[in-house]
Amino acid sequence: MNVEEKTTTIAGAFITTSLVGSAAAWGTHIITCIMNEQYLFLIAGAIAAPVGIVHGVGIWFGAW
Repeated sequence: MNVEEKTTTIAGAFITTSLVGSAAAWGTHIITCIMNEQYLFLIAGAIAAPVGIVHGVGIWFGAW
């Protein structure tokens, strides 16, 4: 395996991990907002996905 193939493999793994992690964080945001009855925040995170992703990661690390 040459350097170019290794780079492509690492990039693909990074992209896949980022997508799965973002989806999991967004799902955490949705579930938490429903459980806490924060419907306006739920709508904001559903429309602007980065808001939901940041909120979800924050929940994981105890920031919120």
